Amino acid sequence: MPVERVLGVGGYFLRAQDPERLRAWYRDALGIEDGDDGLWPAAAGPLVFATFEAGTDYLGSPDQRTMLNLRVADLDAMLAQLRSLGAEVDAGTQELDGVGRFGWVRDPEGNRVELWQPA
Repeated sequence: MPVERVLGVGGYFLRAQDPERLRAWYRDALGIEDGDDGLWPAAAGPLVFATFEAGTDYLGSPDQRTMLNLRVADLDAMLAQLRSLGAEVDAGTQELDGVGRFGWVRDPEGNRVELWQPA
């Protein structure tokens, strides 16, 4: 008997103190264009699903239980853009052979977001 499987990620939902401000930041700082219905025509590509130990600091503050990872074409250009907009960008980046480069930013509500330039 075949096993049903999901087809991909259908959405990512965030609680926010100011939902419109947060939505505008994701649109203006990261280019996530969404219509009135919230649909964003994201480019096809790899998606990583991973779990971490409860005590990890990789996801940001201990209160942050998930982290959004977004693929980018040019990590350095994206980080420079975010800095120019006054976003809180981590100073360092990380490179993993065969995987790509990573950088991090905090959205206006303090959520750590990972940016990934695939290898």
